[in-house]
Amino acid sequence: MRGEKMKAYVGTFMKKSGEVRTMTFMKVDDVPEGILPEAKGGKRPKLQEGMELVWDVENSAYRMFNHKTVVGKLEVVEVNLTQTQKQGV
Repeated sequence: MRGEKMKAYVGTFMKKSGEVRTMTFMKVDDVPEGILPEAKGGKRPKLQEGMELVWDVENSAYRMFNHKTVVGKLEVVEVNLTQTQKQGV
């Protein structure tokens, strides 16, 4: 899996606090098996319109991306998955 290039997105959005945040993320359904931490049971939460559960590539964690407060446009990029991104390490 080391060095494998995967499609990701870079997007800037405004958080509830008013802070602007830029995040590099992958859509959860696009993340290959073995990268995401094991689920702890339960279902995916029902999300408000415009919200999407994503995998934050830089922080190796689930995050919410708010499409309603996007600043500019999403950029499609390729990211290299490394062993440090495996299992949220």
